[in-house]
Amino acid sequence: MNQSRLSISALVFFALMVLVGLYFAIAAVQGPSGILRRVQLDAETADLVAERDRLQAEVDRMKNLTRRLSNEYLDMDLLDERARDVLGYARPDEIVIR
Repeated sequence: MNQSRLSISALVFFALMVLVGLYFAIAAVQGPSGILRRVQLDAETADLVAERDRLQAEVDRMKNLTRRLSNEYLDMDLLDERARDVLGYARPDEIVIR
């Protein structure tokens, strides 16, 4: 009878350890810092890096246009293009298509 009691307690201990191990395995996969969350964060990071690169390219383009209209470096063609676009001017020999 005493030996039966030890085997039941060993079985209960083993079952509890399996449940604890299963709990930690599930938490490692689906928890707030689990594998699935890591994959999701990596995808979000890739999207944000692409957005940052797109915005940086836009900033670089705007810096280039600003520099070309500055006092140190005046691009007459760009100035002419911007003035016509903003003011709505056209030369008499041009055909405007809207």
